Amino acid sequence: MILVTGAGGNVGSELTGILTRGGHPVRALVRTPRPLPGGVEGVMGDLNEPTSLKPALEGVRAVFLLGGYEDMPGALTVMRDSGVEQVTLLSSRSVVGGHPDNAVAGMHMAAEAAVRESKLAWTFLRPSGFMSNTLQWVPQLRAGDVVREPFANVPVATIDPYDIAAVAAESLTTPGHEGRAYAITGPGSLRPADRLRVLSELLERKLRLEPLPDAEARVTMSTEMPEKYVDAFFRFFAEGEFDDSVVTGAVQDLTGREPRPFAAWARNHLAAFR
Repeated sequence: MILVTGAGGNVGSELTGILTRGGHPVRALVRTPRPLPGGVEGVMGDLNEPTSLKPALEGVRAVFLLGGYEDMPGALTVMRDSGVEQVTLLSSRSVVGGHPDNAVAGMHMAAEAAVRESKLAWTFLRPSGFMSNTLQWVPQLRAGDVVREPFANVPVATIDPYDIAAVAAESLTTPGHEGRAYAITGPGSLRPADRLRVLSELLERKLRLEPLPDAEARVTMSTEMPEKYVDAFFRFFAEGEFDDSVVTGAVQDLTGREPRPFAAWARNHLAAFR
């Protein structure tokens, strides 16, 4: 049995589908009841409350784990005591050369440290920015043809969450990934205007990107997330603390195929932008 945390998220939902199609028994950790793919068992639990995980962990061999929760060491202790042998942690490329006082990098660094100290077999997945972050443009595109975006000149080797899930499935179901950390990216590095150009062609609309000035971006982002995370992203992309543009071949190496390009992701999610 494999337990998937964050099963309703961009990566977790793809992972449950890949695992079930591959014939692997899958259990989804959910905070509240929700529809799940056929063959996926949902069990209530909360990673912020480690003791609540015990029912979900019965008979579980491996866990796909998200970081950033209040008591990661406690949750991992419950997993180990319940008989879990292996954890695949969804982390971030920002941990490599990252600064612990950066809220985003520090969160992932702390999660990796907790997993290392748990004495469980582990694999770290360190993806680039998600292609699915483009869905943040939906309200603007429904209102008009202009997208206003911060850090407009910053290229990112964006990755389809499906490819993250595919690598996760490999790490959870095949041997040889213990103690490995994989930096995984999409096939190319794109600026926001590059992504918008693809959407423009697919939607057959003349869309235009308008860079959001840093001062205005900070105000807008502060309405969407805590200030410490706003500061973290400005340190990454305005001050150059993190370069998320480098493309790696890890998806091909681990799955035997090229990672999906942004155009393929966009076609699969085009209905959301109409």
